[in-house]
Amino acid sequence: MKYLWAPWRMDYILGEKKRGCFFCKGLKDKKNKKNLILYQGEYVFVVMNKYPYTNGHLMVVPKRHCLNLEQLDSNELKELFDLLKASTQVLKTSLRPHGFNIGMNIGKVGGAGEDHLHLHIVPRWAGDTNFMPVIGETKIVPEYLEKTYQKLHATFMDLLRKKKVQKGG
Repeated sequence: MKYLWAPWRMDYILGEKKRGCFFCKGLKDKKNKKNLILYQGEYVFVVMNKYPYTNGHLMVVPKRHCLNLEQLDSNELKELFDLLKASTQVLKTSLRPHGFNIGMNIGKVGGAGEDHLHLHIVPRWAGDTNFMPVIGETKIVPEYLEKTYQKLHATFMDLLRKKKVQKGG
């Protein structure tokens, strides 16, 4: 098993989970830069992943809230794949990846973090270690060991101090 250190993901893991669809909220907000929206088509938009596994991790998302591919009409479906193609071209030009992982997680059981259909585009480079645990036998560690150690050590010390006070010692 390999380890990928991604300490910035701890903000996502421990952060407050707001109710409602963050894709829909981001679109409604009309602040593209703040919401990392790179491009808006007529039916679909491209947004950067706020908590990426690697640089350039993009998502292609229908503007209309939907859960499954079969809910998309032909215009939405066409634009979804047109923007998928355009996004890979933009990434090739800007970041020069050697390849991509492209996929969808549909439904909670399918691994979707949001019940709003979206495509992931994850740029890949020769020798990187950004596989998910099941695919690439790599575990993502979202926090530095030293930081975790400090948190646990402080908690242990507090606990032991309280036990000592309770015993009268």
